[in-house]
Amino acid sequence: MAKKVLVMATNNSHKLKELREIVDGEVEILSLQDINFHDDIPETCDTLEGNALQKARWIKDRYGYDCLADDTGLMVDALNGAPGVYSARYAGEGHDSAANTRKLLANLEGADSRRAHFSTYIALLIDNDCHIFEGRVDGEISLQPTGEGGFGYDPVFVPDEGGGKSFAEMSGEDKNLISHRGRAVRKLVEFLHTLDR
Repeated sequence: MAKKVLVMATNNSHKLKELREIVDGEVEILSLQDINFHDDIPETCDTLEGNALQKARWIKDRYGYDCLADDTGLMVDALNGAPGVYSARYAGEGHDSAANTRKLLANLEGADSRRAHFSTYIALLIDNDCHIFEGRVDGEISLQPTGEGGFGYDPVFVPDEGGGKSFAEMSGEDKNLISHRGRAVRKLVEFLHTLDR
């Protein structure tokens, strides 16, 4: 079968790298730079699913490529689901991961519960159809950052299935096995396999 080629509608190099690792060569993933797109894509919806679809449609409508986009949020129970859809800009529009994490930890001081979950929604636009895939992982927010790997909130998110390690303390391979994005991407790859039957 011919390998599927998809554009990932993101300017986040960490997400692109992680996606390519998870699909492990089964799908060719092009970056926005590969198609000579260097601008920001609007994210104006109030849901993760809506933002993912908005980003995918933005590229599909302008360039015609089959494409996918994701949006990911960290939902903290004690903060009524915040930062949620605003996870990347929780501390302001600068997308500053360290500042976002500092604000999160400050807002959780004295909280009775530190339960949280990550959700990823992937919107796939392919052959004029739209498909949505979701991945979720539950865990807790640690008292302080640990680990050097990952990105975003990874140093303070300890998944239930991670043996007490934060995402940032895990190898990329171990994180991808249980992560929200890993789970959503595996659903995507399984779906792409059905197109070739």
